[in-house]
Amino acid sequence: MEIDNILEIGIDNVGRLYIKPEKEKFSMIYRLANEVHWDNNGSFLYSPKPREWSYFDWFKHMILVINIECGVTLNVKPDTIWTSIHEPLKTEILNFVR
Repeated sequence: MEIDNILEIGIDNVGRLYIKPEKEKFSMIYRLANEVHWDNNGSFLYSPKPREWSYFDWFKHMILVINIECGVTLNVKPDTIWTSIHEPLKTEILNFVR
C-alpha cells in the first residue's frame, strides 16, 4: 500500500470538492466510473458539485476509492492547506482521518 500526503483540500469556484495529493497522479480514475475525477492541469482529484451527498460524503468516497481501488492511502498532514473549507467540514474530515 502506497502512502501519499494531501497538499490541499478545497472547494473550487464551481462548487467541487478537490483533494491535491503530493506525489500520486490518478489520470485514469475516470475508468472506475465512480464520479471521482482527475484534473491533469491542477493535479488534483475532484468530485461533482454535491447534489444528494454532502461535501463530507464526497471526501469519504474519494478517500475510500483511492484506497481500495488504487491502493493509495491519502493522509491529511498538519501543513495541509484548507481552501474555502468551513470549520465544521474541516472538523468532520479531521475526525474521519484520525
